Amino acid sequence: MTAVSIVVTILVFCFIIILHELGHFIAAKVCGIYVKEFAFGMGPVIFRKKGKETEYVIRALPIGGSCSFEEDFDYDGKPDETENPNPRAFNRKPVWQRMIVILAGPLMNLILGFIVVVVSLCVSDGLASTTIAAFREQSVSSSVLKVNDEILSVDGLPIYSTADIAYKLQSSDRKNSDGNLVYDFVVRRNGETITLKDVEFMTTTHEDGTNGVYYDFFVYGLEKNFKNIVSQSFRESLSTARIIILTLFDMLTGKYGINDLSGPIGVGTVITEAVSSYTLAELLSIISLISINIGIFNLIPIPALDGSRFIFLLVELIMRKPVKPQIEGVVHFVGFALLMVVMVVVTFNDIAKLVSGGF
Repeated sequence: MTAVSIVVTILVFCFIIILHELGHFIAAKVCGIYVKEFAFGMGPVIFRKKGKETEYVIRALPIGGSCSFEEDFDYDGKPDETENPNPRAFNRKPVWQRMIVILAGPLMNLILGFIVVVVSLCVSDGLASTTIAAFREQSVSSSVLKVNDEILSVDGLPIYSTADIAYKLQSSDRKNSDGNLVYDFVVRRNGETITLKDVEFMTTTHEDGTNGVYYDFFVYGLEKNFKNIVSQSFRESLSTARIIILTLFDMLTGKYGINDLSGPIGVGTVITEAVSSYTLAELLSIISLISINIGIFNLIPIPALDGSRFIFLLVELIMRKPVKPQIEGVVHFVGFALLMVVMVVVTFNDIAKLVSGGF
């Protein structure tokens, strides 16, 4: 691990986190909400500066951030009308404005992910379509699939990019009597949509000793022009977001466990390897994946995350009254505590993998 790769890793994390909090900050300012503190990192304070009204803080551990708003409540959760009420307090603003502020952080991460994908495709060697151009030697799927087939779906998943194809080929474990993996394809062939059942792919042994699918076809490239770059960037960003969501569902169903998760150390290791071994386009693809992942993860209604805060606002919108701040505070506190426990476990696993060379 070189000094350059370490610096790049830290800068990537810092930029993604700051941009997320900046989304909350800008939206709050536009809505006229008083922002008490804009903080980067967690742990002891190493820098503090008071602005015109907001205090800017840097903490020791670059693994999070916060944007703290002014709030004033009575015990019943309603705005306090007796003790110097602040008209710019977060809870005094309309629900729809508070929803915008909460969603602005994850939205900034999703926008960043899209922009990085655009840059990645601009510096890449070419753009990949989802149309088959040729087959490898020993291909078994070529007995059913044909050159010029445009792949529309695999096992029911609509295909937007080659990442979708790879995800479905890797995630299935349905095999035939020969022990080979089989998939249901929908393709466009000569202008006609055709369904192909149980398309067979050979199994192979990866370098790490695990079994997987043998990728036995290539796809056509696309001309690198403005239209194709924007279109492919949108499709790849959408594909990445969907794969992240599907992976989260796989975790809930037990397909993946906590040992399969990676925290800042694990992600940092991947970025470090990308800096030293990968092309610029591949490094940018990893950064876009991380940014989109953070955006999607923050939208999940887990206590202490933006998604949970949005749910509380949605309840307030429907019930026409806020949830008592004491109740919401306890929920977020418990959620944050559980997240910290998970972070400790994941970090321990990352360190163990790093020591054993398991990454």
